[in-house]
Amino acid sequence: MGNSSRIAAEKVEPGRWVEIHRTVLTPAERAPQVPEDTRRVPLEMRTKGFLLATATVGEDAEIETVTGRRLRGALSSVEPAYTHGFGAPVVELLDIAGEVRALLKESGDRG
Repeated sequence: MGNSSRIAAEKVEPGRWVEIHRTVLTPAERAPQVPEDTRRVPLEMRTKGFLLATATVGEDAEIETVTGRRLRGALSSVEPAYTHGFGAPVVELLDIAGEVRALLKESGDRG
């Protein structure tokens, strides 16, 4: 994740783009209606933002997000990468895309 390994023991200066981590709910605090496999693990928060005061990876830190929210958590990464995606394509949906367009065209819709 990011460049946290190369600066793990170094102080990270305010203004750097970082990620923090915090446990929001422990397994015991999870709602009873949550599925059992979900209830067994903590609800965790990982948030990216700009570091507000000097900190070291692993220490408590405060950030300000791009939307202006101020949050606290353990500094987990410096210059974190965005690693999310939309997953693998669903072949069945790819196969029917042309059929759906044809049906829409027949019905006079411009889809």
